[in-house]
Amino acid sequence: MNELTVYHFMPDKLNLYSDIGNIIALKQRAKWRNIKLNVVDINETEGVTLDECDIFFIGGGSDREQSLATAELSKIKDTLKAAIEDGMPGLTVCGGYQFLGTKYITPDGKELEGLGILDFYTTSQKERLTGDIVIESETFGTIVGFENHGGRTHHDFGTLGHVTHGYGNNDTDKKEGIHYKNLLGTYLHGPILPKNHELTDYLLEKACERKGIPFEPRELDNTEEEAAKRVIVDRVKKSK
Repeated sequence: MNELTVYHFMPDKLNLYSDIGNIIALKQRAKWRNIKLNVVDINETEGVTLDECDIFFIGGGSDREQSLATAELSKIKDTLKAAIEDGMPGLTVCGGYQFLGTKYITPDGKELEGLGILDFYTTSQKERLTGDIVIESETFGTIVGFENHGGRTHHDFGTLGHVTHGYGNNDTDKKEGIHYKNLLGTYLHGPILPKNHELTDYLLEKACERKGIPFEPRELDNTEEEAAKRVIVDRVKKSK
């Protein structure tokens, strides 16, 4: 059986809205494709390399927890940036997404330094953007989830897609998340991967390609995943 390794950064701090469910989804779909997914929890980064890492995951947390996590991740920011540029697939959620940028400005105007891995920024407001969200993506089809964030993120990189219901990155441009090389960033909690198998398979497939191991293209039974997605789509239609 082929193997992949996912580095789960700061699970002790970044598990807002059960974001660990993304790891569970990755493990299960990897298993169905005859891939053993090894999960390594990284709570301290001193001496950490990404030599054994095939996929990385950074979840969301409160501003305080995210600041602590960012300080820890800053120790390996150059290594992480190099891995992203080299095509390592990764998923970052909410705060984990925001702090890939250069800065995060709090509602009271305090500026928190980001990792500076990509050139974008986030401003936070007291009024939160919450609720079900539906996105149409040229790459992934329909994406659904739940958002609850005060941050407004602005960038010129590729995104997950166009928001047809909800807010996404901010309350103006109707775009959600970031898609840069094989990096995915998103505001979708809930968590995102169990309801969107296309994203899960994308991360696994890109990891296999980068490692040089086969990714079985066979179709899986996605009945339950599609049903979960349909619940949100139907709920959104009824609310209009």
